[in-house]
Amino acid sequence: MHTRPEGPHPFQDPSAETCITHPQPPGTEHLGAENVVTVEVDKASAIAARKRLAAAGSHPLTIVGDGARGYADAAPYDRLIATCSVGRVPHAWVAQTKPGGLIVAPWGPVYGGEAIVRLTVTGNGTATGSFIGSSAFMRLRAQRTERRHVREYLKGRKWPADGVRSLTSLSPEAVGDWAVMFAIGVQVPGAFPWMEEYRDGSYTLWLRDMAVTSWATVDYEADRAEFEVHQSGPRHLWDEVQAAYQWWAKQGRPGFDRFGLTVDADGERVWLDSPGNPAPVRAPC
Repeated sequence: MHTRPEGPHPFQDPSAETCITHPQPPGTEHLGAENVVTVEVDKASAIAARKRLAAAGSHPLTIVGDGARGYADAAPYDRLIATCSVGRVPHAWVAQTKPGGLIVAPWGPVYGGEAIVRLTVTGNGTATGSFIGSSAFMRLRAQRTERRHVREYLKGRKWPADGVRSLTSLSPEAVGDWAVMFAIGVQVPGAFPWMEEYRDGSYTLWLRDMAVTSWATVDYEADRAEFEVHQSGPRHLWDEVQAAYQWWAKQGRPGFDRFGLTVDADGERVWLDSPGNPAPVRAPC
């Protein structure tokens, strides 16, 4: 089963269009088009895809629908391949994949950072597996989130409003790489960064929560050993990010390939090295 990118990644331009450039959905040239289903949420794109596939001599079943729901009528599947990113693996994907079958999908937390996960489905509704490499896909439309403006956090007041000032020796530069953002994001749920840049090369790193209750800023200037922090709200977001970074560093600065994901009736858990070693979560979702 093949789903195309359906929504903007948090760090991509939402106005950008992404398209599948493969002449055929993955698998059609090996399995036969009659054994492949492709799901597209946009009707016009689905019609165009059918025409391109037909021109290439391939006629898989092309469904207009929400990829998050899969396509139960043709289930169960041996393989499910998503070409949009998710922050939660839809239950339908696990339910519609045979025991022993594979789900391959881009997965990433709200905070940022994303990688391809390769999950093996078991017979009890569980899927587990490792991340196999970095990715940056547009978000599944059903899982897009709205990012609220800074002014809604400040509630009409000028920055720093009621933010509590402190200093940190951890540079904002240290937490900006894709793999580091992934490691932070799996530990700091429901929060996201934004960078406000200035002409002199300095910038302010903003952190905000999806619940619109907490924010933090960290001011970066080159050649400084300490950086000014302001935090407001019940969540101390910079403290959470700093603790998440320190955990990551203590584990040997692991890349994507040391992380894995388990999906079951209790939800999802990202783990390091083995399913029995879940990554800590710094705050409730």
